[in-house]
Amino acid sequence: MNAQELKAKTPDELRDALVALKKEAFNLRFQQATNQLENTARMRAVRRDVARVKTVLNQKAAEAAK
Repeated sequence: MNAQELKAKTPDELRDALVALKKEAFNLRFQQATNQLENTARMRAVRRDVARVKTVLNQKAAEAAK
């Protein structure tokens, strides 16, 4: 997921993506705690995707406030 794809989405779609990413991050943390996590790099990718979504949401909110 890159920033260009996110900028094309509506704020509602971004919020839905954020919820899905947070659920995935929770599941990954749970897998890590039980030593079932195979792809540890996915945790980092999900964290960064969450940050990207939040950044785009904040940018859209700032544009709407103008």
